[in-house]
Amino acid sequence: MLHQELEASSAQPVDHDWGQIYLYVANKTYGRWGKNEVPEDIRVESLTDDQVRDLNRLKEWLYQRRTTARQDKDRAERRQKKEAEATKRKAEQPALFQF
Repeated sequence: MLHQELEASSAQPVDHDWGQIYLYVANKTYGRWGKNEVPEDIRVESLTDDQVRDLNRLKEWLYQRRTTARQDKDRAERRQKKEAEATKRKAEQPALFQF
């Protein structure tokens, strides 16, 4: 569901809650960088309970995607290594029965 919301945001304007979440995260990020350049009229210091839930769902979705991508990458690397070892072993092993 969240993935659909993220894809939809590129096709239509972001709704108010997601805009507030974006500005809240931007404000926090700028603060961590030691910059307080967020204009007062768009600064968001806190979120509603519903917005916090949406932000937590987004964080969970991002974590799952990152974890899945890492696992897929590790799996592909192991498969490639195993195939390379099999090819090397086959090339090094003399043919025992050649007719």
